[in-house]
Amino acid sequence: MTENSSTRTSRVIQASPENLYNAFLDPEILVTWLPPAQMTGKIHHFDGRVGGGYTMSLFYPPEEKNFHGKTTEKEDMVNVRFLELVPPSKIVQAISFVSDNPDLEGEMTMIASFEKLSSGTEVILLFSNLPPGLRPEDNAAGAEISLNQLAQRFESSTGVNSLNDQ
Repeated sequence: MTENSSTRTSRVIQASPENLYNAFLDPEILVTWLPPAQMTGKIHHFDGRVGGGYTMSLFYPPEEKNFHGKTTEKEDMVNVRFLELVPPSKIVQAISFVSDNPDLEGEMTMIASFEKLSSGTEVILLFSNLPPGLRPEDNAAGAEISLNQLAQRFESSTGVNSLNDQ
């Protein structure tokens, strides 16, 4: 039973805590790095306040045969609620899947923390209370891919110049 399962994923990214924190709260940027691998995303609404949140769909590539969506055949939809926002160090979210599968019911919690280091910022994603239908190893793998994509945004030669240090 994975009802109380948790995962922890981290990565040091060469960017400021402020810029990385903002990448989690700007819907136009969030949708570019959060969907893992070849998935794409769409944000249906976004309210970046405590008590607010967003609904996002993640779409599997049409040619993908090995994965099936949690909401529809090729879609995972999630509702996210912001529980705590502590700029630029921590974001706490409650996340639930939109699904008819009882094994995906309930809210999991994600704590994103941003710790300044001499080599950049360590971004830590701690997920707890994973629903039984979400394998911890799949959650950890998806989080790792997303963090790698976030790092590419900041560490590539083009970078994200629109998120200036504040």
